[in-house]
Amino acid sequence: MTTMKNLRIAIPDDYQNCVRSLACFTKLAAHQVTVFNDTLHGVPALAERLQSFDALVLTRERTAISAALLERLPNLRVISQTGKVAEHIDIAACTARGVAVVDGRGSGAATAELTWALVLASRRYLVDEVNRLQAGQWQGHLGQQLSGQRLGVWSYGRIGRQIAAYGRAFGMQVWVWGREASLADARADGFEVAPSREAFFAGSDVLSLHVRLNAQTRGLITAADLALMRPDALFVNTSRAELVADGALVAALEQGHPGFAAVDVYEAEPVLGAQHPLVRHPRALCTPHIGYVERDNYELYFGTAFDNLNAFAAGQTNSLVNPEVLTTDRYKSLQGA
Repeated sequence: MTTMKNLRIAIPDDYQNCVRSLACFTKLAAHQVTVFNDTLHGVPALAERLQSFDALVLTRERTAISAALLERLPNLRVISQTGKVAEHIDIAACTARGVAVVDGRGSGAATAELTWALVLASRRYLVDEVNRLQAGQWQGHLGQQLSGQRLGVWSYGRIGRQIAAYGRAFGMQVWVWGREASLADARADGFEVAPSREAFFAGSDVLSLHVRLNAQTRGLITAADLALMRPDALFVNTSRAELVADGALVAALEQGHPGFAAVDVYEAEPVLGAQHPLVRHPRALCTPHIGYVERDNYELYFGTAFDNLNAFAAGQTNSLVNPEVLTTDRYKSLQGA
């Protein structure tokens, strides 16, 4: 592979216009970088915008890279993903088109902290109480303390572990549900495992979802699951909206089981004009997918993604998600090999 000293790089979906302000942005000083602060949808619009670039830096799953789009990006050589690659990139199509894909890493701490902020704010009606006070009113709700309540954590992975630890620190009774490997890890750390899926939903005062989205987990949480939750229970989702069956959470809130929801994720993002049924729902607390959107986390996410691009430009290909791309004629042609 030949080295490339000057890549034409596009960074789409910088909603907050913050990427250029990161310290790690200087890592791309040798390249031509264009940052886009809006989000486009649809192959024609994305193809028109991105067709001249050699490289893309993707912010999580904000832009989907499909086979149809790749067919219209003749210059694209490499995609550097912030965090781990998920379903939004068609890896097989990338390989067929000779496009290398590199993923990075991030920390779950920011998302775990935001999750816990949502739990506390929901249980104490914090937003409503602040708004009441600013409107010249006084106390309006009787909140609930977390100590002594049952916290259900679905999936004991990187973030689930932190949530379980927070629950323990707040004096909650913590139990876990998920795949057997996840449950084994929870048991090893001294956490209780729910006796069944049904008991997990019926018995949790607060239930927090921390499952990775893939073909197997899409629609994992059903209307029947939510119907088991008590009228005073809280359902929290800072993972992915698609883990819940389409429309099931809104319908469940209307039926009063669970009584409240706190969410940070939506099926189509960004949500503008409050055009989502949960955003204005009286029994929901909604934030605009800010779980991982935090300065230190961004320095890690983007810093790693930029390092990966520089390594690729220098001819290093040992960290590819699709190493088989190296043997394709299309890849060799793109690299001028």
